[in-house]
Amino acid sequence: MASESTVTTCYRHPKVESHVSCTRCDRYICPDCMREATVGFQCPECVQEGARSVRQARTAFGGRITAVPMVTYVLIALNVLAYVGELVRPEIVDRFEMLGVGLRGPDGGHYVWQASYPSGYHAEGIVDGEWYRLLTGAFLHLPPTEGTFGILHIVMNMVSLWNLGRVVEAQLGRVRYLALYLLSALGGSVLVLLVAPADPTLGASGAIFGLGAAYYVMARRLDADMSAVNRFMAGLLLWLVISAAMTSWEGHLGGLLTGGAVTLAYAYAPRDRRRTLVQAGACAVLLVLLLVSAWGKVAELTGAQ
Repeated sequence: MASESTVTTCYRHPKVESHVSCTRCDRYICPDCMREATVGFQCPECVQEGARSVRQARTAFGGRITAVPMVTYVLIALNVLAYVGELVRPEIVDRFEMLGVGLRGPDGGHYVWQASYPSGYHAEGIVDGEWYRLLTGAFLHLPPTEGTFGILHIVMNMVSLWNLGRVVEAQLGRVRYLALYLLSALGGSVLVLLVAPADPTLGASGAIFGLGAAYYVMARRLDADMSAVNRFMAGLLLWLVISAAMTSWEGHLGGLLTGGAVTLAYAYAPRDRRRTLVQAGACAVLLVLLLVSAWGKVAELTGAQ
């Protein structure tokens, strides 16, 4: 019988006798701590350390592979919650829709913007420092009081977001996808500000057009069958033309161009350790460009230049 001094025990369970050691650290482990390896067994700590050293699987654009389009779910939920808020408090639309320049009279009514406005009137919109409108308008939709199109506005946008978002998010990963969505929404609002600052606009269409551009760029980069993709883009561009008479073509075009620019940076960044830095830098440069353009337009409207 072995003497007490020669008895070996598990390093995690000192009271349990063990005669098997970890193939990586050579510490003794009991059956409860054994993790089967390619050769022999490893302890839990070595298994965890090995998992950390294994490179995470990435998509062709550098994003982490995810099975659940969580960001798309959250974006749809935010849009729906905002719409419920509109039903409960209709004044939310006036307060948060995209509006570059506007006047509110002493009677509470809305009037066309003037650089020099009468006493008792006050400016509203981005010219009054309400910069949040550049993004909040992208989460609002036409209320039901606008007739049938009021309901269809959010339904059509959410169906499009569901169909496009799941595909784009799966390819880009959650962080890159969210950056694309928000920058596209911002790009749409900025073009509205530059071209039609007095027109109030709302809806997720600008961001969704950005996703459409991303879908096209990714398909080209992956050498996918372009027949179906080209038909999709033809429909998207047709809707862009139709929207010139029905909704805000500026918001749609701004989102389309911004989404395309962001995805080009994602798709053609060098495939090495610099990729994430290059992609993040491109997004940062585009963000600065959009904000500087917006600031310049507001300065022009308010006569600050």
